[in-house]
Amino acid sequence: MDMIGFIGCFAAVLTTVAFVPQVVKTWRTRATADISLSMFAMFTAGVAAWLAYGVMIGSAPIVLANGITLMLAGIILVLKVRHG
Repeated sequence: MDMIGFIGCFAAVLTTVAFVPQVVKTWRTRATADISLSMFAMFTAGVAAWLAYGVMIGSAPIVLANGITLMLAGIILVLKVRHG
């Protein structure tokens, strides 16, 4: 792997794993009042678009990172809708 590939993978790991603590906290507490529904809905849609883009250009790091991030963001979004 070259340096560009390494940096891309490193960035993908960091931005994906960054959601894990929020998912765990939101799942445990069900506290979502301070999460903006409109912001999180737009963010989740953006991640879905990045995933589609990654699929279209055949980029495994983009697909993997955004697939996992979409799952994590989706959990938070569902909890926000359910628990307001």
